Amino acid sequence: PARGEELIGRLKYGGGGDWYANPTSLPNLLEFAAKHTNLDLPVRETTVEPASRELLSFAFIHATGHGRIRFTEAERKSLREYLLGGGFLHVDDNYGLDEHFRPEVKKLFPDKQLVELPFSHAIYHCFFDFDGGLPKIHEHLGGPPHGYAIVHQGRVVLFYSYNTDLGDGWESEEVHHDPAEKRTVALKMGTNLL
Repeated sequence: PARGEELIGRLKYGGGGDWYANPTSLPNLLEFAAKHTNLDLPVRETTVEPASRELLSFAFIHATGHGRIRFTEAERKSLREYLLGGGFLHVDDNYGLDEHFRPEVKKLFPDKQLVELPFSHAIYHCFFDFDGGLPKIHEHLGGPPHGYAIVHQGRVVLFYSYNTDLGDGWESEEVHHDPAEKRTVALKMGTNLL
């Protein structure tokens, strides 16, 4: 990467889930955030595996999918070291990931709980304001979206967006035919995460 450029990664996880889902989402988010902030962002994501030595080079890792997600013991150790050492992981349930992801979080952080962040949390206000928490992008389960986190020493190290499908909102218009307003609100929330 160019000097000062932050690396943004798509997490290539095991277990059989479609880690590669929403291929236009991160490029669109990076383009939107570059236009609206002074963040030094790459123009594209880089795929990274959980046990990769390169993991520590990333400022932000994104994971999504519809199904199974599983980490090996070595991958858990590597991810935990990355997150506790200053890294950030955003996991976006693309519908179907939840039942597989929650047990993995317990193995990843047996000493911590996934907690729902209050709407007053900085993640909802650091650039764009979301007074009601996460925006609802796609309807899967009914009910409101939820933003959960693993917090270490006061810092959110993992943010889990559930029942919203932010990544679908980051995708190009022709993929899901979402209206511009819905895509914009999803991109704004993604910018806050970045």
